[in-house]
Amino acid sequence: MSKRIGFVLVCCLLLCVGCGEKMTERCLVKYPGRTFDYHQKFNDLQTSQLKAAKAKGLETVPESRQQVTAMRRQLRKVESNSNYVVDHLTHSVPYLTPTAAAELDSIGEEFAHILERNGLPHYRFYVTSVLRTKQDVESLRKSGNINASPNSCHCYGTTFDLAYTRFDKARWGGNYMNEDNLKLVLGQVLLNRQRRGRIYVKYEKKQSCFHITCRL
Repeated sequence: MSKRIGFVLVCCLLLCVGCGEKMTERCLVKYPGRTFDYHQKFNDLQTSQLKAAKAKGLETVPESRQQVTAMRRQLRKVESNSNYVVDHLTHSVPYLTPTAAAELDSIGEEFAHILERNGLPHYRFYVTSVLRTKQDVESLRKSGNINASPNSCHCYGTTFDLAYTRFDKARWGGNYMNEDNLKLVLGQVLLNRQRRGRIYVKYEKKQSCFHITCRL
């Protein structure tokens, strides 16, 4: 009798282990969208972006971060949420004009919606640069970035950068996606909004980001 009970217990244990392995199994899954040439599609000129930034953004470029604090009524703080992560910012501050901040939120919502609609795991993208003061631009130039223009679109609160090589998985375990495929999802969102005249987009290969200016 005791041998039979022991046999049953061993079988139950093996069954539980087997189920546990199935529950923790991880599979690479893919977004089925068609790839496209990022350089070709996202090649909006700096002159176009700067014109939109000046027309829709801050009238006065902040000299310092202290001045940004004084201008907060004209801006909205950008914070990490369920759809994107505000990265550790070294040469910018997490503020945008209300319209640009709303556009960023909409990009995040559309990104999450595409993943959910296709039965894919939830990821968040990274916001890597936002509003720059004149002091931030000068500091960036001193750090060796010769492309940091003193008349940058980032100075007007309309422009933000989104990384395309890093994504944050909302939940540990389960199915996963690779960065190139997540880049395609984010790229599709930006392409849709670019075609609707909502944003300008520049594909930045050196900085590994999409450089975006809100046109609204």
